[in-house]
Amino acid sequence: MLIRTALILLAMTVCAVAFHEHTFAVFELRELLLERTLNLWELMEQLEYVTPEQRVIVYQEIQDIRQQIQMIIDELIRLDKLQH
Repeated sequence: MLIRTALILLAMTVCAVAFHEHTFAVFELRELLLERTLNLWELMEQLEYVTPEQRVIVYQEIQDIRQQIQMIIDELIRLDKLQH
């Protein structure tokens, strides 16, 4: 089991390093994108039970998350263009 795990980790590391010059930056950005997407999902869920006063705050937070997601996507595209 340990050998299998080590081989999988080795394969993932080799693939990650081999396919993109900005591997760690891309990995971090993808992780941030996933995190922001989950935050957006949670904010959408909050809309089901918040009061009207809180709804305005949740809408603003949704807008902030959308802007962050767009900035992350723009940076991923920029890094991809640098690579290719």
